[in-house]
Amino acid sequence: MLTTLKAALGTVPAAGSDPRRGDPAAPAGAADPRVAETVARVIADVRAGGDEAVRRHSRQFDSWAPPSFRLGPAEVAKIVSAVPETVLDDLRFVQRQVRDFARAQRESIVDFEVETLPGVVLGQRSLPVEASGAYVPGGRYPLTASAHMTVLTAKVAGVDRVAATTPPLGDGPPPISVAAMHLAGADEIYVLGGVQAMAALALGTETIDPVHLITGPGNAYVAEAKRQLFGEVGIDLFAGPTETLIVADATADPLLVAVDLLSQAEHGPDSPAVLVTTSEEVGRRVLAHIEELLPGLPTGPVAGAAWRDHGEVHVTADLDAAYALADTYASEHVQILTAEPRAALERMRHYGALFLGDGTCVPYGDKVIGTNHVLPTRGAARYTGGLWVGKFLKTVTYQEVRDPESSAFLGEVCGRMSRLENFEGHARSGDLRAAMFGERALDWADRAAE
Repeated sequence: MLTTLKAALGTVPAAGSDPRRGDPAAPAGAADPRVAETVARVIADVRAGGDEAVRRHSRQFDSWAPPSFRLGPAEVAKIVSAVPETVLDDLRFVQRQVRDFARAQRESIVDFEVETLPGVVLGQRSLPVEASGAYVPGGRYPLTASAHMTVLTAKVAGVDRVAATTPPLGDGPPPISVAAMHLAGADEIYVLGGVQAMAALALGTETIDPVHLITGPGNAYVAEAKRQLFGEVGIDLFAGPTETLIVADATADPLLVAVDLLSQAEHGPDSPAVLVTTSEEVGRRVLAHIEELLPGLPTGPVAGAAWRDHGEVHVTADLDAAYALADTYASEHVQILTAEPRAALERMRHYGALFLGDGTCVPYGDKVIGTNHVLPTRGAARYTGGLWVGKFLKTVTYQEVRDPESSAFLGEVCGRMSRLENFEGHARSGDLRAAMFGERALDWADRAAE
C-alpha cells in the first residue's frame, strides 16, 4: 500500500506505482544549453587569453578586477584579524571535527604488499594528488563550511598545494570565507568566482598554476564548468540541487520533521524535500506544520517554492516499504526518525549520507559535525559516495617478480594468452622471460636471425 499526500508538481504517481524523485531536472551531467554555451565560451577565452580573459570575465560577471586576484600573506592576516574572535573560535572548533574524521579516514587506507606466487610481489600505494583547487561559493549563501570540506580534507590527505578561491563580496574579499580557507590550511587564496575561477584553476594562467583536481559546490555555471573541464582535471562530483529525504514512523515528532524538511528546502527553489512515513497522521501534521512555519521563515519565499514544486509526502504500509521507497530516490541526505534508527544502516544502500535519530539533523552535517558535506545528488548515490579524504588520493599499484621459475611460468602463460588476442609483441615479451629463466626455445628469434 502506498498513499501520496503530496506529490511534487507534475509528478503525481499512477495508482499503485512507486513515485520517483520529484525533481524534474535533468540527470547529473546535463545542463541548460544556454548555460553550457556560456561556460564553453568562458573556458575557451581563458584557455586562449589567460589572465587577461580571467580579468575581463570577472569584471563582467562580478564587477571585480583587482591588480591581483591572489591575496598575499599580509592581506590575509589583515582580513582574518578583523573577524571576531568568537567566529574564529567556532571555525576552529568545526575544522577540528572535520580534521579528526578525515584523519580517521586516512588511517583506514593502508598500503600493502601480497605474494601471489613464489617470488611474485604485488603492492598498492595511496599517493596524494600534487595540487587541488577548492571552490568556496559566495553570493546569496556564502558556504564557508565548504572551505573545511575541500581545503582541510585535501591537506589531511597530504596534498602539497591547495589553491582556494571564493567570489568577492561586494567590492572586496569575504572576510569569514577568507578566514575559513586560511585556517583550513589553503596554500593560495584567490578572490575570484564563477566559471573564470574554475577555468583558471584547471587550465592555469600566467599567474595561476594549474591544479589536478577541482572540488567544491557552486551555482549552475560552476557545476557546468566542472563538467566541461572534467578529463583535463579530476573533479569531486557533478553537483545538483540540495536534496533531503526523511523516513519517519509513528514515533516521529511532526514539528521536528517539518522544521528539518524546510531546513534543506531553503537551499534553493529547486531543492527536493521528501517525507516517507508509515503514519498518515504524522504526514498530515507535517503538512500542516509546514504551512504554519513558512510565513515566519526568513527564507520562506525560497523554501516555499521548493516545497510547492518539489515537496512530497508518501505513506507506506510499513518500514520495509518505506526503506525500499527511500532507496529509489538515492537522495543526497536521508534522515531517519524512527524508533530504531540504526536499522537503516542494514536496510538502506542508496544515499549520500545518513542522519540517524532525532538528536541528529542534516544541518549538523552541513555545518558542524565533521563528516564531509559534499555529497552526490540526482541519483548519483547509486554509484558513488561523497567527497572524502580518499578522493584526494591516487591508488597505484606495483609489481615485482623475484623468483626465476615464477617469471618463466608467467612468461609461458603470457605468451599463450597474448596470442589468443593477436598481440604477438606482448607474447614475445613473455616468451623472452620464459627463455631467460626457463627452458623455452625462442622459435621466432631463430626465424628472425635467418
